Amino acid sequence: MSQPEKSELRKERNRQTLLKASIAPSPAPKEPAAPPEGEFSARPLRLGPLTLGVPMLLSPMAGVTNWPFRVLCQRYGGGEGMYVAEMITSRALIAGNEKAFQLLSFSPEEKIHSLQLYGVNPKAVQLAAKIVLDKVKVDHIGLNFGCPVPKITRRGGGSALPWKYDLFAKVVGAARKACEGAPVALTAKIRIGIDEEHKTYLEAGRIAEEEGADGVILHARTCAQYYGGHSEWEAIRELKRSLSIPVIGNGDVFSGQDAVDMMRETGCDGVAVGRGSQGRPWLFSDIAAAFKGENRVTVPPLGEVVSCIKEHFSMMVKFMDGDEERAVRAMRSHFGWYLRGYPIGGEARSAIMQSGSRSELFALLGNLDSDLEPDEEAVTSTRGRSGFQKKVHLPYGWLDSHSLTEKEEEVLFGLDVLDASY
Repeated sequence: MSQPEKSELRKERNRQTLLKASIAPSPAPKEPAAPPEGEFSARPLRLGPLTLGVPMLLSPMAGVTNWPFRVLCQRYGGGEGMYVAEMITSRALIAGNEKAFQLLSFSPEEKIHSLQLYGVNPKAVQLAAKIVLDKVKVDHIGLNFGCPVPKITRRGGGSALPWKYDLFAKVVGAARKACEGAPVALTAKIRIGIDEEHKTYLEAGRIAEEEGADGVILHARTCAQYYGGHSEWEAIRELKRSLSIPVIGNGDVFSGQDAVDMMRETGCDGVAVGRGSQGRPWLFSDIAAAFKGENRVTVPPLGEVVSCIKEHFSMMVKFMDGDEERAVRAMRSHFGWYLRGYPIGGEARSAIMQSGSRSELFALLGNLDSDLEPDEEAVTSTRGRSGFQKKVHLPYGWLDSHSLTEKEEEVLFGLDVLDASY
């Protein structure tokens, strides 16, 4: 087959995949067909009362994984997998913060209602979990112990918190207590540790299991690594060998083959994808196919990407209660991710970023050459945040002990009040 013929075949395959996902709701889940002997086939992932036929997750990302993006990812994933809402702080829920409750909204199209909860005070986390269960139909609550952002870690939260084993146990235990009697899966998202000299993942995984978590998600980087370098899949393998509950791997999955490689190399029970999906919701189509033995990489021509942007924007307007200007602002990062690798020119790219309404945006998108194909490597490579932290920001004396002192607790829980705002 000649190169032009191969190109046309790929375009038609991608067009069909993207068209089905962008205009139709997710189909009813189907039992995966048995792959030919010798090919990889992923088993369903069971997290307490919840079962995922295809063990793939969209990781929560601030400002990214609201319901419009989750719906797109679910469509491309064929209705399989789990797509997690962006992080919500416990204090914000307790304070009745309006934005926090907007982030708790789900589309009727979503099959599984999944969210991530953050907090450092066990009592606050427990109360927030109860608020969630009282006000929203939720199938999964993930606890955030993986965020490396300085404004979180300097308060002892995110990926800093598991260093204090006693506090970590109390937070997980408090969330588990709040979920008693409810058919809700509970997971903990962790990192390898603070840095290479202060690793916590094995002990944190053991504690999470003892405190009743239904699974652990390991982003295989330290806090100091931030999103830079290569994730350490060996840590995922070690954690899987040490626990009885499911372990979900996270880090450097940018293709269906990456997902298969992670599961084969580590023995993990599922794969979570974050940055790799930014501007590429169809990645979940590739992962679902790879888990059934089909290796493919979807690289759509620009016309199909534009159709996806329009659908995404239209849903974002609904999410923003009809405010087109807010929707455009919320989509600017997405525009950059979607258009990455496509030679549209700096002037057109800048105009799209600065558009302020549906009509203006759609007119600019309509001027683009729908047949343009991208640099495949640019489209499928690392995107989003990257690089290392120069310094991990922690509370004073944090690394002196694995136990929380009374003074640290007083300061830490006092700072936690600040989490009521967004």
